[in-house]
Formats: sequence, structure tokens, C-alpha cells
Amino acid sequence: METSTSCNTSTLAVFVPTTNNPWNAEKVNHVYRRLCFGASTAEINNALSLTPEALIDSLVDQAIAMPATPAPAWANLSYQDYKDAGLDPDEQIQNNQREWRILAYDSFLNDGLKARLNLFWSNHFVTQLDAYYCSSYLYGYYNLIETYSTGNFKDFVSAMGLNDAMLIYLNGFENTANAPNENYARELYELFTLGLDNGYNQTDIVETAKALTGYNRYQGINPSNQFCEPIVFNPDTFNTSNKTIFGRTGNWGYNDVITLLFEEKAPLIAKFICKKLYRYFVSANINEAVINEMAAIFVVDFNIANVLRVLFKSQHFFDEKTLGSIIKSPYDLSHNLLKVTGFRHEDEFKEAIMWVNFTIGQHLFNPVDVAGWQGDRDWINSSTLTGRWQLCQYMISTSWNKDPEALRNFAVEVSNNSTDPSVITKAIIDRFVPKELYTALDYEVATDIFKYNIPENYYTDGIWSLYFEQAPFQVLLLLIHITKMPEFQLK
Repeated sequence: METSTSCNTSTLAVFVPTTNNPWNAEKVNHVYRRLCFGASTAEINNALSLTPEALIDSLVDQAIAMPATPAPAWANLSYQDYKDAGLDPDEQIQNNQREWRILAYDSFLNDGLKARLNLFWSNHFVTQLDAYYCSSYLYGYYNLIETYSTGNFKDFVSAMGLNDAMLIYLNGFENTANAPNENYARELYELFTLGLDNGYNQTDIVETAKALTGYNRYQGINPSNQFCEPIVFNPDTFNTSNKTIFGRTGNWGYNDVITLLFEEKAPLIAKFICKKLYRYFVSANINEAVINEMAAIFVVDFNIANVLRVLFKSQHFFDEKTLGSIIKSPYDLSHNLLKVTGFRHEDEFKEAIMWVNFTIGQHLFNPVDVAGWQGDRDWINSSTLTGRWQLCQYMISTSWNKDPEALRNFAVEVSNNSTDPSVITKAIIDRFVPKELYTALDYEVATDIFKYNIPENYYTDGIWSLYFEQAPFQVLLLLIHITKMPEFQLK
């Protein structure tokens, strides 16, 4: 990815509101768009009663305290287990994957920063469900991400390399003393810890691959069909020769690789991960000074939550130049709309949204390649922009057809039951855009759309209110208009 320099020169010093730079709904919405997928009106009102520091602490603490998703009944079932039970393994695995995608969909709405971090780390330690096609592996992978998403990054890296899904996806399962495979060794450095050509060379990759051999025996006892069985270490396929990694020689194994990596390259690891966190949560245009400060904090103990607290509380994060500087992903788009409006639907609707998000570039558990979704401007082109509009229109229209009162209730709540179309329009728009619209005319155009074909005297004479029969349809028209605004694509 080409790197540009940020024009945001604010520091990591804690943001303290002032008269000229107040703590307001715009900044609260910024927090919830970046750290979660949006906020309800009640969440915004509650946040305004807190200090910025207290809000950040509450969101991070909640993410840390949130338990992992309970194991489903199929968490440890192999292909053979389904056969032994008289079930069609492929059908069961597809059903399990559907169940888990819906669970993740719901998590984005309900689990705040924890869900946001789950998505971030699944796009860092990339695997592709289509490549390993095993629901028990999917559960193990997801559980690992939930377990370490706010914890120690070194432990995270160590656990990830032995995960069944990762061993299959990046060919660790094929890496033996007699048939070495360098794929995971390369990505461990290039994508997961150091960055491209940053502190390692081809010899380090070759030698590391030797040290990572041996994890290619299925645990199951039935040799005829061990698909989806846990993968365990096989000493017979481990390379027992001395290996030289980062200039240090020994009969290194898997745990030694992780130790050597973090002993020899800790500053490089810290900067690489902090840069990636910065691009995801702040801006695609980086500020090197801020990233260096973050890395200095991170390298002390590699605690993910600690460095995120500092970043999220900072003047830099709350700087005006940060607001609206990132293009929403498909799931940002769909789930911010759902979170703000409170619209809810049955599983069939959720599957439809997941399918559309897939068609416009984001397929859950299947990033585009091992480098993951690059995000920001990559989300939008002439094809996906139209798809994004159509997605939002479908969601809004479906909600209106199913429950028109949901649209009315949303407008009543957001506008405090105003009877002034311009007040209602601005209140609704400001819930969806990162900053106020550029001109008053932009609000006037939207207000005219909201007014629909209701006679003007109905508004001026107090005949009309949000309880007017056509009000839900007016809200629908306004929402569709908002979703086509360029500002709506930003967070």
C-alpha cells in the first residue's frame, strides 16, 4: 500500500474538551463509528454524560471483559463424526457456517469494540474459509481471535501459527523435513509481524520454515477420513538440524521462532502493528511521529488494549481532520445504518445483506487474499458504489414494508418529536454523516425531499407532525437520499 502523510499534526496527548473544542454528539458519533459500528440515541446521550476518557475506558474495558462466544454443538466435530451420526457432512458444515456468519453479523450490532477488533484481526491474521472448509476449524480460529484481540500480541502470534485453519490455509500442514514449505514462514514476517522486506531475508525464511516443521499429523484414529480432525505435532517430520535465524543458530523449533522474533525484532514489530492499527482506526494517511509514539508504548509489553487506549483518548484521534477521513467498508455501511436506526430483521434478511456485502467486496471469513482487504479507497469503484446505494435502499425499503412504524419511531427519537421539517431533517442527517454538511443549501435540498408532496400550509399551520399518516414514507425518502450523499460513505 502506498503511504501518504497525514495533515493531522495533533499528538497523543489526552483530548480535553474546551469551549472552542467541545465534547459533543459529533465526537461521540465519531467514537462509535470507528470503535464500533455506530450508536443508538440512548448510547449517545449516555456518552455525553461521560468524559471522553471515561467513554473510551468503558468501551475498552467492555471489550476486555466480554467472554468468548460459547462453543456450538459442532465446535469439535470432524467430517467422520457427521458420517458416524448418519448425517451429510457437507450439508452440516454449510449449515454451521451459515449459523456462524449470522452470529458474527449480530455481533457487529451488539458487541461494540470487541466485534470491531474481531473483524480487524481476522483481516490481519488472514485465513479463507473456502480454503479449509471446516466448521470446527472456523470455530477454533474465531475463538482464538476473540481470546487474544485485546491481549498480548506475542501470545497471539504464537497461538495463531498452530491454529488448524491457519495450518491448512498457509500450508503449514504440508511443511515437513523432507518436503519443506516456506509459505507460513514468509507470511509470518511479511504480513503478520514485520512487513515487506523489513528486518529479514530469504535465508531467514528458509531457516524458519525448517523450524516450523512437524505440525502435520491429524489427531483422529481413523486413517480413512481424518478431515476436520485437530492437527498435532509429529516428531517424525520435524527438521532436527541446526537453523540460523536472525543470525542466531540452534536446533530451533516453533516456540523458539516466536522467541527469536520478539527478542530480535521487537521495535520493528511494534511499529508495523501500530501503523496497521493507525490506518484502520485513524486514517490511511499516516503520521510517523504518532506511530513512533504508539510503538514506544506497544513494545514495552505488547499489550494491545493499552496502546489502543492511548490512541483512542488522544487529541490526534479527536482532531477535526480525523473525522470523516475513512471510507466505510460494506459492513460499516450496512451495520451503521442498522445500529443508528434500530431496524432489526429475521435471519433471511441478514443472509441477504451478507450476500450483497459479498458482491460489493466483503465476504465474512473470506478476505480477498492473504493480505486481506486493503480498505478505504479500495472499497469504492463505479460498480461497488452503485451496489452500496442499492444495498442501503433495499435495507430501508424492507424496513418500511415490514414495519413503517420503525421509521416513524426513529425520526421521533432522533428529533425529539419535532414538528419542524428542517429540524427533523438536520437531526437525521447529522446522525449519519461524520461532519455537518458543507452548506445550508445541502440541508434545504434534503428538507424539500423530506417534505414530499404534503401541502406547505400543513407544516406552517401545525397540521402535520411525525404522527401524520405519510410520515414513515417521508422518512424513507430522506434516508434513501442520505445514503446517496458522498458524506454517508465516510466515517
